[in-house]
Amino acid sequence: MRKAERVQFILDTLEKLYPEVPIPLDHSDAYTLLIAVLLSAQCTDKRVNLITPSLFAKANNPSEMVKLTIEEIREIIKPCGLSPFKSKAIFDLSQIILDKHNGQVPETFEDLEALPGVGHKTASVVMSQAFGVPAFPVDTHIHRLAERWKLTSGKNVEQTEKDLKRLTPKELWNKVHLQIIFYGREYCPARGHVVENCPICKAIQL
Repeated sequence: MRKAERVQFILDTLEKLYPEVPIPLDHSDAYTLLIAVLLSAQCTDKRVNLITPSLFAKANNPSEMVKLTIEEIREIIKPCGLSPFKSKAIFDLSQIILDKHNGQVPETFEDLEALPGVGHKTASVVMSQAFGVPAFPVDTHIHRLAERWKLTSGKNVEQTEKDLKRLTPKELWNKVHLQIIFYGREYCPARGHVVENCPICKAIQL
């Protein structure tokens, strides 16, 4: 199977299995999505979704968030890990959004990535899922599957993102990255992967 055929087969399979893809992180707007994505670093989406209701009940917008102390935020988000870093980032980015962006989450990669605790992947998720701007957020899971499917030889997520953007239609980026995440969880895990139970790996026989 040539690379172009492999890419098309993968896209077709993902679309067949996941015609609708919900956003894994519970949120109500761009701000709550931004906070949830920041919390998801080195933490499962499932755990983030258990923690955010308590946080958002106290503060679901920047002006409410800065009324809390960093320590109060930290106590709530502790189960997500990296709580000293994440709590300070949440407080500081909320203050910046109030001071520089009139209380609204900025809608450019540049402004998002300038916020504390917000890297390119987090900015990409917010741009794609909150604002509908084509982006291809690549986390370690997508990077792993892209390597497994020989879609990239990238040694890092930055190169993998470039390769996946080159290989897939721009209008599909926002959906495909979610489809790959769901597929990886269900059929193509890092450990205990059984090729016979994985429709894509079984068919392309790498």
